[in-house]
Amino acid sequence: MLHSLRSATLVLLASLALPSVASAQTVRTGTVAQRYQELCATCHGKDLEGASAPTMLKDVWLHGGDDDSIAKSIRNGFPEKSMPPWGAAIPEKEIRAMVVYIHEMRAKYLREHTEFPKPAESLTVKSQLHGYQLNTWVAGVKEPWSLAFLSPTQAIMTEKRGFVYLIDKDKLAERPLIGVPLADTGGQAGIFDVVPHPDYAKNGWVYFSFSDPQTFEGNAVSLTRIIRGKISKEGALVEQQTIFQGKLEHYIKAGGVHFGGRIAFDGKGYIFFTIGERGQAMMAQDTSRPNGKVHRLHDDGRVPADNPFVNDPKAVPSIWSYGHRNPQGLAIRPATGQIFDAEHGPRGGDELNLVEKGKNYGWPIITYGLDYSGVTFPGSEGTAKAGMEQPLVYWVPSIAPCGINFYTGDKFPKWKNQIFLASLVAEELRRIDITDGKVTAQEVLFKGLGKIRHVITGSDGALYVLLPTRIAKITPAE
Repeated sequence: MLHSLRSATLVLLASLALPSVASAQTVRTGTVAQRYQELCATCHGKDLEGASAPTMLKDVWLHGGDDDSIAKSIRNGFPEKSMPPWGAAIPEKEIRAMVVYIHEMRAKYLREHTEFPKPAESLTVKSQLHGYQLNTWVAGVKEPWSLAFLSPTQAIMTEKRGFVYLIDKDKLAERPLIGVPLADTGGQAGIFDVVPHPDYAKNGWVYFSFSDPQTFEGNAVSLTRIIRGKISKEGALVEQQTIFQGKLEHYIKAGGVHFGGRIAFDGKGYIFFTIGERGQAMMAQDTSRPNGKVHRLHDDGRVPADNPFVNDPKAVPSIWSYGHRNPQGLAIRPATGQIFDAEHGPRGGDELNLVEKGKNYGWPIITYGLDYSGVTFPGSEGTAKAGMEQPLVYWVPSIAPCGINFYTGDKFPKWKNQIFLASLVAEELRRIDITDGKVTAQEVLFKGLGKIRHVITGSDGALYVLLPTRIAKITPAE
């Protein structure tokens, strides 16, 4: 959940140095940072450090520290304490933006004044539930995106830049897998997830997602595509089959952003996968397009007869849920079969969702984030709306969540069935406990080792974490 913010900050704004409510309407400049400087900084300090009114950087609350309470304090003020009601001067969207900005500044302060674990090789770290060691398992990789174990002694890894490697007995193959399809690798594009079929030992199928480069009306375009193939003894991807490929008119100019790209199997013969909205926000609400959706198919690419939009002639029949922005994390809880996704918000508003059949997750109509310019995201109607789902947890400011997985090993018994989440911008590995449908605990296991794209449980029960130039292995402390 969001870090607590200090409600006193919004309670004790003194009138001596503040512009009047009326004059605030004439000095508006557009961004939330500018708005804060105009209305609040004189009393609370330019960086929320406090002046004639208290700092916003300490955990003392007088009138509630949740989003609604903070917004209410801004909107209604406390005239008896010389804080004017700003709701008469600034619109509701700007009040929401101010709440996000306060969260951002508060989190920045916490980052700068909190020491997070940054484990060196073989250094023992004591977390809340287990002590652990982090060591390099495989070095010499570049932007690894996904890792999967094919057997206790063999793994397979994708790199965003377009390569796939086998790892045999803890050693990286000298050359990449032959025959991997060409991928668009501009911007956030590339080769994404690799996941073996649940019955891989019997059928040999391995599934991949990647940004598929095509040409449409003379333009280079791309969209996330799902294929499967088998690995030959010679180290080649053979017997390739397409599981999902959008219509050419669904493809968007190559390169760019928001491809999604995660894959998960439910153990019942179905494959789930994510496609981002490719920077075209309203496409997430359009069921006639695959963008901004979680999809579900049979493992051979057939459309299940009970998919929620299968009888809508205008809809993409593989859609399972919609209203997603850029879901780069997808995992199914072994104990319950529930589907969870982690997705990027804009400026703030990253989400962890319980993904259910046919439901609308709101993007961009509802969001807890801002536009990157510092104003409310265009088209947003707030943070909640009837018929649209709320996240289990959201993060403001952004941590940029990527891969997620439930821990299923035996080496860390207290971590069993808890989500581990990799993050890019925050460079964190997080543990998230979900009990009775609610997030009950979060812990940053370590921070500051570089962008993390994925974390999985290995065949040996260790946790494997994909760092920018190496794959790390987490084992119990000796």
